[in-house]
Amino acid sequence: MVKTNAMRMLDKAKIEYEAIEYKYDENDLSGTSIAKEANLDVDMVFKTLVAKGDKTGYLVFCIPVAKEVDLKKAAKESGNKKVEMVHVKDLLGITGYIRGGCSPVGMKKKFPTYFDLACNEQSKICVSAGVRGCQLKIDTKTLCTFVDASVCDLTVEG
Repeated sequence: MVKTNAMRMLDKAKIEYEAIEYKYDENDLSGTSIAKEANLDVDMVFKTLVAKGDKTGYLVFCIPVAKEVDLKKAAKESGNKKVEMVHVKDLLGITGYIRGGCSPVGMKKKFPTYFDLACNEQSKICVSAGVRGCQLKIDTKTLCTFVDASVCDLTVEG
């Protein structure tokens, strides 16, 4: 397995994690498919979304893969009036990561990061390792502290 930037940063900080490799389908990069393929509980797998706030600029939201971000809640929590998702084509330039391989750890710059409250229900969560085909299983509190994340309600109800 190739070490990703996210792994190198965690190694440098002496933070333990488990790298879980899985096969993925280019045509189905949904988090629920990834959880199934990696043999992980869907509730512990979090996707990393990048958005732009009208006041604060770029933002990172990590939410359970089976849920959707509520942009109104995301705006309120991040101190913006409006938040819009960034276009997939812009993701690499902003973060250094591609769709399906975007990790909250090791982006080009440090952006304000927010984790959905659901992370509090898991002692460990999985996030992308920074490449398609690999997830990092890591202690939830350690990860949130390492990326300096706020934990708040970010998802659509229902």
